[in-house]
Order: sequence, then C-alpha cells, then structure tokens
Amino acid sequence: MSSEDKTEFSEGDFDPFPRKLPENCVEYLLFIIQDKLEARSLLLELESIRKAAVQLCDSVAKGYIWQRDSFQLRIERDQGLVYLCGATDYGDSVEDEWLIVYLLRELTKSFPALWVRIFDSDGEFLLVEAANALPKWLSPEIDGNRAWMHDGKLFLLPLVASSGEKRPLSLAEAVNFIKSSADALVHSTFVEAEAFYRLEKYPGQITDSIHHSLVTIPRKLVYILHEKPSTIAPAVEAFYLRDPVAMKPFASPAGNVHFPPKDLVTVSVKFSKVLFAQLKSQHFSPPPIWCTIFEAAEKQASGTVDTEKKLASLELGMKLTSGFEMLATNADKKDNRLAREFAMLLEDLEEDGAQVLPTDKDMGMWGDVYREDDESWLDINFEDFENELQGNRGPEKGAKRGFGDSSTQADLQKIVSRFEAFLNDESAGIDGAEMEDMDEDDDLSDEEDSDDEDKEVSFDEEQFSRMMREMMGLPSELPTDLQKGSEQSKSAIVQGATKADEDEGEGEGEGEDEAIRQLADQMEAELKEHGALKLDPEPDKSKAIEAEKEADPKGKGKDILGDKANNEEESSDEEVDVDYNLAKNLLESFKSQAGMAGPAGNILGMMGLQLPRDEDEEDDS
Repeated sequence: MSSEDKTEFSEGDFDPFPRKLPENCVEYLLFIIQDKLEARSLLLELESIRKAAVQLCDSVAKGYIWQRDSFQLRIERDQGLVYLCGATDYGDSVEDEWLIVYLLRELTKSFPALWVRIFDSDGEFLLVEAANALPKWLSPEIDGNRAWMHDGKLFLLPLVASSGEKRPLSLAEAVNFIKSSADALVHSTFVEAEAFYRLEKYPGQITDSIHHSLVTIPRKLVYILHEKPSTIAPAVEAFYLRDPVAMKPFASPAGNVHFPPKDLVTVSVKFSKVLFAQLKSQHFSPPPIWCTIFEAAEKQASGTVDTEKKLASLELGMKLTSGFEMLATNADKKDNRLAREFAMLLEDLEEDGAQVLPTDKDMGMWGDVYREDDESWLDINFEDFENELQGNRGPEKGAKRGFGDSSTQADLQKIVSRFEAFLNDESAGIDGAEMEDMDEDDDLSDEEDSDDEDKEVSFDEEQFSRMMREMMGLPSELPTDLQKGSEQSKSAIVQGATKADEDEGEGEGEGEDEAIRQLADQMEAELKEHGALKLDPEPDKSKAIEAEKEADPKGKGKDILGDKANNEEESSDEEVDVDYNLAKNLLESFKSQAGMAGPAGNILGMMGLQLPRDEDEEDDS
C-alpha cells in the first residue's frame, strides 16, 4: 500500500484526509537522483527524459489503442522535490498498466541517474505480484515508497530507511535515503523475477493485444476511424456504459442522428482485445432506425457461412455506430481528450460535407482494409479451464489445447505451481504457515495481552494418543501389559530428549541429530510393537487356520487346497507393499464424504487419483 493512499505514522503527524488514487488508475514518479545537480540542470535533464519517454512510447507502442488515458508525463513540484509525474486511467484494460511498467523499465536503462516509482489504486502492485518472494519484514502496512525501478532492476528500501521502525516511508524520506545510501538498497533477483513476470511477454504483447474485425458501418464513420483510429476507445466505452439519456437519439425511426445507416460499407476496424470483447459480448437490440436494414439482411440470408458472417459484421457495425452516436451527444463536455478530439473532427466533417469522404477506390488502397482476425481467443472451454486450474493437461486432441491465449494459461499454471509449492514446503514446522507480522489487524492491538495468553495451549497426551490410535484403526485402549511397555518407551523418549538437551552445549549439530535418530528409533519400535507399521494384517488369520487344521485332521485334501491358496495370497501380499491401515483409513475417510468435498478426496485429487463413487453396501449384499 502506497504512502499516498494511507496516513503517515511518523513524527506524530496525522492527515485526516489522505489522498487516494481513483479506481483503475496508475501513477508514476520519475526522479533524477544525482549529487550536486543544479536546479536549472535538473529541469533540463527532466525535459530530456520526458522527450525520450514520448519517443519510446511512439516507437514501441505505435498504433496501440489505450483504453482511456495514454502514457503521459509532466513536471511536478512537491515537498521540495522536482520530478516528472504521470497518471493513467486504464479502465478495464490491465494491459495498459503493464505496458507503462515496461516503458518505464526500458527508460531507466537509458538514464543511469533515473529512479522510478509506480503504484496504482491498490498500492505497490509490483510488490503484490512478488508477494510469494518478498522478505518477511516487508508487509503491506509498511511498503509505501519502498519499491523503486533503476537501471532496469527493482530495488527495495530496507527498514534502515525508516530508522528501523516498521512504518511506511514518505516520498521525501525515500528520495533522501536513495541519495545518501543507495548501496544499502536491497536487490533480490527472486523478487524482481516475480514482480516483472508479466513483462516477459513484452514487447510482443503490444501487437498481440490488437484485434481486427470486419464491420459494416456508414461511410461517414469510416472516415472518422481512418483519421483518428484511437477514438474507437471512448465510443466503445460509451456503448458499454450506455444510459437512457444516451439512447434518446434512437427513440424513433426519424431520429436526428450524426451517423444514419446509409451508404454502408464493410471495412476492417482495429480494436484492442478488451474493447472488442466489450462490444461483441453486449446484447443490444437494433434501434428503430436500424430495423429495416436488419429485416432486409435477414431476408437475403440463405444460411450459408458467408451470409452468417455478413449478418455478424452488420450487427457489430450497428453496435459500433451506436457507440459513436452516444459519444457524440456530449463529447465536447467530456474530460477524455480523445472524446474532445472526436467532437472537433465530427464538427469539421459536417462543415465539409460528403466531399471529404473516402471512395471505394480510396479504401482499397488502405492497408489491412479487409483483414479479419480469428476470434477463437474469446472462446473458453470450461473443461480445459478446470484442467488448467488443477494442473492437469491430459491427452492432447489437437494441435492446440487449453483455452484463451498462451499468457492466460501461463498465469493459471503459475497460480497452480505456487499453491503446490506451498503445500510441498518441507521447511514448514508444526506451527504451520509463518505469517509473522504480516496482515495484522490494528483493531486488535488492545487485545495483545489476551492473545499472548491464548497462545499457551495445554496438551493432553493421553487424549492425543487415543485419537491417533483410532485414526490408525487400532483399539482406543491398550492392554495392561502393552501400557507398561508404552510407559517404558515414553520414559526412554523423555530421557533421550533430556540427554539431547544436556549435550546441546557440546556440538549442537551432532547432538541434535543423534537425539532425533534415537527418538525416531524408539518411536518406530513402539509403533511396530503395537502393529501400527504392520504391512500384512493376515498373520493372525493364518495362525488360526493352522490351529484349525490341527484340531480337524479330516479333510486333508481341502487342507492342501487351502495351503495352496494361502501360499498364493501370501506371495501376492509380499509383492504388493501396501500400508493396509493407511489405505483402509483413506478409503473410509473418502466414503464418509458421501460424494461431497473433503480432505481425503482433495489429497487424492492432488495426486491425480480419482476414486469411483461409493456404491451402497446394501446393493452389494
């Protein structure tokens, strides 16, 4: 969480109204941190960086369609600091935010004295991405102004920057610490790899995020989109967020509209994938002014693939034209720069008339005028989705499996791998996951004493032993003679532990290892004594059979056949090394779930084992 959107804790200051970023907005600050740099030289250096950033954006993201705001920088003066500042509202397109991160990281590689901080309405989102690899001392409560990009790398400001106190830094504190103690900053390749994971697909992701589709629209709108392709973003948003006021121009067939459905042409229009999905997914009945057009098109439809595509292009064009019509109602009053540019372009077009509109020959000379990209990335196979979540791929049925695009599959695989790594973490002790000071609730600070008392939990050894025996399928109570042996084993364990403690001062490593081995041997001996580790539960039964044979000397032929059968069973049991008690309890636990989710089913599912539904025992009888 950034210092901009939470109250500072230092020096007893309290800001009752901390500044917060709007939702879906990213802000970035660029500093020149260099010793003995005069004010005039600083301004010149910042201006050169601003121009270089604009050139980098134009070259790398040429033709990119921003959802709302584009990448932009301005000079800012605050808290005695002079720096470049920019803010971008990325709306529903998170790719815009990561494109800005990519541009800024590349920019830091060209300017050795440049330090960049970037955050959004959620705070330090780079640290959120790297949450799995962050040091334990860095919690969301204190991470404000601690993450900086420099020379293409990610650096963290340690606790020393806040004099060892666990609190967020102010912007001035962070800049001053970088100036004075840049060598003390923390650079972890693991944290950096996690934080910049999404940047691995750049710059290729810039072109991959664009989608071309054929639409049937008025020639007048074709001119607008050719002159200013980026105006499609506010138009689609106007359609996507439409309200009854914006729908007024479509109320009657004779409505006064800017783009009547006349002189329709089919051309390729460039979208971002987010914009195309927003437009395509919306259910929108044709307005009265478009009804006759659709009726005529449906009558001409013959059910072929070509006619279906023409109807789809007409429907998509109707939606797009309606979006521009909604945008035109009050475009000159909107805060969006592209909306105002569209309003001026539309005004000039209406003054010039049809003489500036492109002809069919003119449009034929444009590049990609009839381009239509594959829309399969919109389709999600929910079976593949479940397989991706579970980390299972299964047999491939075609050249390409999965759902969505490759980046989406990679993100899901990353989630699954992190979860499996958490479950397979052998370093975790009996206390479970170590949360330390992270995500503490400030409201519970007054209850620290009671919390400390709650941490002292009594341990009932006899009850624990009884529960363990029941879980392993053993009698809950031990016979008297075995109880004596158990007491002896327990005393031996205590003696072993005491001996280990006494020898701790003389070679801690060897003493601890030896004590652990002794404890393990004693516990194993006790478990074997009680039959808990017995892999073959049938010896008693074989002894009973032998006793029965001795008591009944008749029927020797049956005994011979029984011996053969027993020998075959024993040999098969020797071949299969199965912990009978473990398997029995796992199956009973799975059966007790009654078809619902439970621990046994989850564990078996993670191991790739799918058990059939349990049949009713009465049916088997």
